[in-house]
Amino acid sequence: MMLQMFKAKIHRAVVTGAELAYEGSLAVDPLLLEAAGMLVGERVQVVNLNNGERFETYLISGEAGEVCLNGPAARLGLAGDKVIIISYALLTPEEARAFTPTVVLVDERNRIKSKSK
Repeated sequence: MMLQMFKAKIHRAVVTGAELAYEGSLAVDPLLLEAAGMLVGERVQVVNLNNGERFETYLISGEAGEVCLNGPAARLGLAGDKVIIISYALLTPEEARAFTPTVVLVDERNRIKSKSK
């Protein structure tokens, strides 16, 4: 049996833009992706703290400080909204018991404040 477990999150990132005309995805600062252990193309859940919206999309590499909602996700948030970007992993029960997720906390400019694992 495999369990879907919380792998990592970027906590309280600030949305820097919303591009409806884009095909889709979430553009995120590459330094944040690296710190969280998230990969370009990885499926993520995004939780908008301002409006309660939750949605899934995939990651693309953005510019420094960027967290941009693209395509249909652009309808689910505005620049300035705070979001939590969450990734999950499939683990065996044994792996899950020993696994510690990565949490990246960011400031108002999407710079890393702290990272824990």
